[in-house]
Parts: sequence; C-alpha cells; structure tokens
Amino acid sequence: MLLLLSYRLRLRILLLVLAALTGTSFAQAQPPPSLLLLRPAAVFDGETLHPGWVVLVDQNRIKAVGPAAQLPAPAGARTLELPGLTLLPGLIEGHAHLLLHPYNETTWNDQVLTESVALRVARATTHARRTLAAGFTTVRDLGSEGAGYADVGLKQAIDQGIIPGPRLLIATRALVASGSYGPKLNSDLDLPQGAQEADGPEGLMRAVREQIGKGADIIKVYADYRWGPDEPARPTFSQEELTLAVQTARAAGRPVVAHASTPEGMRRATLAGVQTIEHGDGGTLEIFKLMQQRGVALCPTVAAGDAVSQYRGWQKGQQPEPERLLQKRQSMKAALQSGVPLAFGGDVGVFAHGDNVREAELLVQEYGLSPLAVVRGFTSQNARIFQLPDRGRIQAGLLADLIAVSGDPTQDIAALRRVQWVMKDGKIVKE
Repeated sequence: MLLLLSYRLRLRILLLVLAALTGTSFAQAQPPPSLLLLRPAAVFDGETLHPGWVVLVDQNRIKAVGPAAQLPAPAGARTLELPGLTLLPGLIEGHAHLLLHPYNETTWNDQVLTESVALRVARATTHARRTLAAGFTTVRDLGSEGAGYADVGLKQAIDQGIIPGPRLLIATRALVASGSYGPKLNSDLDLPQGAQEADGPEGLMRAVREQIGKGADIIKVYADYRWGPDEPARPTFSQEELTLAVQTARAAGRPVVAHASTPEGMRRATLAGVQTIEHGDGGTLEIFKLMQQRGVALCPTVAAGDAVSQYRGWQKGQQPEPERLLQKRQSMKAALQSGVPLAFGGDVGVFAHGDNVREAELLVQEYGLSPLAVVRGFTSQNARIFQLPDRGRIQAGLLADLIAVSGDPTQDIAALRRVQWVMKDGKIVKE
C-alpha cells in the first residue's frame, strides 16, 4: 500500500512539474464526450431518405438512428446541429489510383518511368487528403502502377493517423501477362513495368501469394490488354490461369478484380469467378447476362474515358463524340438492360483526386441513371459488392463514417459536390 501511494505521489509531482513547464492544467483536461447526437435536415441511410431523423454516434460506431422525437439526446451527450444538410454514409470509391495524377499533367508512361517513388508517394498524400475531404471515406485502390508496394505504406500511414485519408483496400502491383502491358518504347529496352508480370498456373499462383504476403487486400488481373500500341485489346491470360488466380486468392480471403474490355476477356474473368470487372467497354448483352447470372459486378468507369478523350483533343459539347465513347454508350445500354449489378468508381487518378463525383454526375447526366440509384451505388451497393458489411449504411452498430452535404443528393446528384462535413471512424475531419 505504501509502495502504491509512493508511486501515485511521484506521478502527481511529475504532472505538476510538467504543468508548470508547459502552462497546461492537467486537472482541467477532460476527454471529449463519447456520445454525439447529429441533427441534420434529413438522413439518407444508404437506401432511403428520412427527413427529420437524427443519428447518435458512440465513439467510432453508430449507436442509434431514427426520428428526432423518438431519439432524444442521452444524458451527457453533445448535440451537433447540421441545419439544411443531408447526412449520409461516407462514400465508397470503387476504382482509384492514388499514386497516379491526371494524364494531362504527366503522361502515364512518364509517371511510371521518370517520377521517383518518393515523389509519387508525397503527391499521393495530398490525393488521399483531397479524397477524404470530398466525402469518400473508403477507396478501392486498384494498382500502384509502377510504384511497387508503395500503396501498402500509404495505407499504413493513414491507418496510423500519420496522414489524413480514406480507408484503403489496396491491390498493390496488379498482375499482367508478360509482354502485354507497358511502358513500351522500343524492343531494345527492357523497361520497368506498371504491373507485375506472371505467366502459367505456377507463376501466377506464386505472384498472387507474393502480393498477398506483401499486403494486398485485393488481387487485380488484366484479363485483356493491347499487345502493341496501335492494336485493339485482346485476351491475355488463359481460362486456366485466371481460374487458378481466383482460387488462390479466395483461399487467402482475397477477392480478385479484372481489368477487361473485350467480350472474351470478360467471359474468362466471369467464369473464373472474379468479384468485379473493371471498364467493360466492349461488353455485349450476352456477356453482361452471364455476369449477372454469376454474380459478377461491372464497374464501368465512364469518367476515365471521358477525361482521356478530352486530353486527346476532343472538345466536349462542340464536337461529335469519339468512337470510344459511342462504344461505351452501347455497352452501358446493354449492361443496364441485362440487370448486371453495378459497382461505382471512376478510375480516379486518370482525372483529379477529389473530383471523384465526376463519375456520379456523368452516370446521371449522360447514361440515364437516377440520382437515387447512383447515391445508393456509392454507399450501400458498393459496400455490399465489395463485402464490407461494417459500412455503406447508417445503421446501429456500423462504423461512424458519415458525411453531410448541402441539398438532397437523391434528387440532385450535384449535391454530392457540396460536402460540408465529414466524419471518419467517429472523428470529425472536416467541418
């Protein structure tokens, strides 16, 4: 007992000395209240808009949600008024590359070949901050594009609170068949590639396991690509290779996503059992129906093609649409007709991070989706497809990843640009 008192006395003396040196009164320091009642104009719970609802947050989880009259502030809770704002789950970006920046600033080849990993990581920290400020609290980052395993460290820095950013699901290096990817300058140069090359069942299995061991949450494969700069995309991996890659990743609890734009590449990836197919530019009604039957989602990334076409000189609204975009319209029409589930992501990095809502706006304004369908897509639907049961909805027990926007995004998709307030993991990061 005397020893315990002596320890407490020494600790008290130490605190008093520190207080004198720093001017801090430790006796007055109080932890913030664990309960926070949020009172917006309306709550979008991931499926439906509820005017007059409130949300009670306890530390980093949602404790309760419902009509204000039925959910008064508990004793000791702090109330935060959010007048005129709609509260909704933190948005989930389905396809991004935080280690890339827009191609009209620096070409993809030059980013991979001439920018140091240190420079790319430094820039990515800004990308992460802008993404979170734009209301995206979770991001699927689908490949470091020549930066090796730098996304692993980026994710760790965010998780440890060193830098602000969204929760990351990372694909590290991604996998390509030898000779099919880039950069390619001439046949005399053996250049560093934008993804990891692997061939054959054994080679692919080894590469999948290596990436998982290094920290990959997702395995990304390129089911088709251009063998030469002026060629159309063609399938790369065989059916056997893709199936084994999915089986190997699944055994380790990781999903596989496939870059694919040709019907045959999409068919092979679908039969292999991937979680999502990215892009799908050349998809047909038959292929989309097969995906629908197999439970494989399409992430169409319409904003990427729109941006690249403008980088190449297309003057949007003044000139006819390029063939690439006309084909995309046809494939999206077939996709919507087929009932294939849609994942939502814009391939951000091709265009500016923080401008993620560009995908949502194009889907509504140019591809015929309703604002409600798109807002559901970027919240509860993405969470369901990506197997993230702890987020994407406002429901008791789920993570307190929340944003508030000015206006009603279920009626006006542009409201998603007006992010006034962001909470991640129960902490307010923008207000």
